[in-house]
Amino acid sequence: MRIILFAGKGGVGKTSIAAATGVKTALQGLRTLVISADPAHSLSDAFDLNRTLMDKGRGLPFKISESLWIQELDIQEELQKNWGEVQRYVSALLNTTGIEEIAAEELAILPGMEEISILLHINKYWRAHLYDVIILDCAPTGESIRFVSIPTALEWYMKKVFKLERRIARYMRPIAKRISDVPLPEDSYFDCIEHLFHKLEGIDRLLTNPDITTVRLVTNPEKMVLKETQRAFMFFNLYKLCIDAIIINRILPQGIKDSYFNLWKDSQETYINLAIEYFSPIPIFKVNLSDSEVLGYKNLERLAEEIYGDKNPAEIFYSASSYNFFKKDGTYILRLNLPFVTKNEVELNKIGDELVIRVGGFKKHIILPRSFALSKPKKAKVEGKTLIINFGGKE
Repeated sequence: MRIILFAGKGGVGKTSIAAATGVKTALQGLRTLVISADPAHSLSDAFDLNRTLMDKGRGLPFKISESLWIQELDIQEELQKNWGEVQRYVSALLNTTGIEEIAAEELAILPGMEEISILLHINKYWRAHLYDVIILDCAPTGESIRFVSIPTALEWYMKKVFKLERRIARYMRPIAKRISDVPLPEDSYFDCIEHLFHKLEGIDRLLTNPDITTVRLVTNPEKMVLKETQRAFMFFNLYKLCIDAIIINRILPQGIKDSYFNLWKDSQETYINLAIEYFSPIPIFKVNLSDSEVLGYKNLERLAEEIYGDKNPAEIFYSASSYNFFKKDGTYILRLNLPFVTKNEVELNKIGDELVIRVGGFKKHIILPRSFALSKPKKAKVEGKTLIINFGGKE
């Protein structure tokens, strides 16, 4: 089975490219599901489908052809199925502040609920072997990074906080009921979270397995978009996801001779060359700007041919480890592939057997091997695209 994530800045053409990739893998006889991970779903629009037909399915996979399905999750349906107790508690909590019941229900949709719902579906499909290829049309960069960070964050919470929080709530609940009208979560709330965690078990290994899951970053030949692609590249590496291709979309065709576009063409050529320099040796696929909207199955099929030609989209185009541990001359060393990061952006903390790496607004917990956990970070440096951390001496 293959899982392919298409990520990038909003408006770069991720949905069309994800849909086109799904069309091509399905034509090769691979049972393919394309899932929209963007709250503002536009996958059905890419296939030019009647919205009424999609609404009948209420977030279920919708069959496009013999081997192709698409799915746009309904967050309200997912809340009822997976988050019932959690939403009820948060809603009750908001009610105590004076917020009306209906408004409280709407506000009780916490950040991350939709992303976890998508991860639950992927894990379920993986365990049941329902599809050969799952393609994710990701939300814009920041949300898609949160999406891939959730399994790590949830595992950390369950191991470090959950049991203690549950015990405290159990002891404090009778006292809180006597002195305050602010409710503490019941056992059913904690049961719901624990049940979700078990259903997600293994998803982190699935996402970080480069033989199964890869990320394809979609970008445009523009300065701001390319900068965001660099940041996305760095953060996906931080979370140990393999990036196997960069797709540069909306390139002005060489056949355009109108002098009006000369500056645009020169600018695009500059940024295409920069992208090749930045991301080498990862393969780069170039896609010309279409002369019309890419809508409907046939247009998506043509787009797929332009992107991949005679290549198999389910192929892994590039694989490399994001970080590795090794020993050299008696010193334990951790090397992380973090392109585009600067020394001043990185903050390191070691807590027990964990190394906490913070880059900008994101942080990653890395569980250290025993030999590393017994030592403390001695020095760190950035060399080219790599962050190198030396461990030495006792904790």
